[in-house]
Amino acid sequence: MKPSVNLLSPDNHALVLIDFEGQMAFATTSIALSELRNNVAIICGASKIFNVPTIVTTVFEESFAGPVFPEIEEYYPIATSGYIDRTTMNTWEDENAYKAITGTKKQKLVLAGLWTGVCIVGPALSAIEEGYEVYVITDACGDVSTEAHERAIQRMIQVGAQPITSIQYLLELQRDWARQETYVPVTNLMKKHGGSYGLGIHYAHNMLKH
Repeated sequence: MKPSVNLLSPDNHALVLIDFEGQMAFATTSIALSELRNNVAIICGASKIFNVPTIVTTVFEESFAGPVFPEIEEYYPIATSGYIDRTTMNTWEDENAYKAITGTKKQKLVLAGLWTGVCIVGPALSAIEEGYEVYVITDACGDVSTEAHERAIQRMIQVGAQPITSIQYLLELQRDWARQETYVPVTNLMKKHGGSYGLGIHYAHNMLKH
C-alpha cells in the first residue's frame, strides 16, 4: 500500500521552467509548437493547482530571446513571479537561479524547457552530480532537430534522470480521483489543453447529465 519514493507528489519537488521564449521556439523542430504550448500550459496549470514551488528562468529576455510563452505568464505573471534572467546557457551556473532552485529545499527537481540539448542537459547533469533527483518532462522540451532532442534525453537518462510527460506529471500529482479539492481544476485543465483525453472528459461529464 506504500507508494514508490520515485513518484512525484505536490510537496516533494520543485518545477523549473527554462527559456520558454520566442527566439528559442522559432528554431525548435522536434515537436510542433502548438503541441509544445499545450504541454507547457498543462505543466504550468498543474504546478499552480498543486502549489508546487516553481521557478521561471529566461536567457537574455530583453535583448535576444524575448518574452516567455503566454501559457507561462497566464499562471505565473511576470509582475509577481520573479523571473530570473541569465546570461549562462546552463541555469545551474547562474548564481541567482542556483540559489532559487536549491533554496526550495526540494531533493527532486522537475525540468522543462528549450532547448533540450543545451538548456536542459546542463542543469540536469549538474543537479544529478550534486545529489539531486532529476525528472525531465520530455514533451515539454524541444530542440533544433529530433536527433538533438532524443540524444539529449538519452544522455540524461544514462546518468539517472527520469523521463516523464506533461499529462503524466499532472496525473501523478492528482494520483487519486477522490481528492475532490483538486478534481475540478485538474479536469478543467485537461478539457482545455488535454487533446483527445480532454475531449473524453468533456464528453463523459456532459453524458452523465442525461
